[in-house]
Amino acid sequence: MRIEPQLTDDAILSELGERLAGLRLSRNLTQRELAEQAGLARTLVQRIEAGVPVTTTSLIRVLRTLDSLDALDRLIPQSSPSPVAELRLRGRRRRRASGAHGGAEEPAGEGLPWRWGDES
Repeated sequence: MRIEPQLTDDAILSELGERLAGLRLSRNLTQRELAEQAGLARTLVQRIEAGVPVTTTSLIRVLRTLDSLDALDRLIPQSSPSPVAELRLRGRRRRRASGAHGGAEEPAGEGLPWRWGDES
């Protein structure tokens, strides 16, 4: 199954669990062997493969043991500022977001009901 935005969180966790189980089997490892090598309990590996939410640390340990940490690098690639932002930052690292309006003041009349322009 392809992971799509319309899938529920549970469906995505289930799919990830199935994929990790397939990866484990392709490495010819039992759940017990994977758990021992990752320093986790076998029941935790079972939970991951069943699509039960677990800690990020547990997922990292499993991926490391399966020699698949590069999946995390592809999941969230390093961000780099645009050339204009680099000039503005002058070598510093951006630490804050300016918000949805780019730091501008909220428009006047905020909270009033919206109306069409031709209504009286």
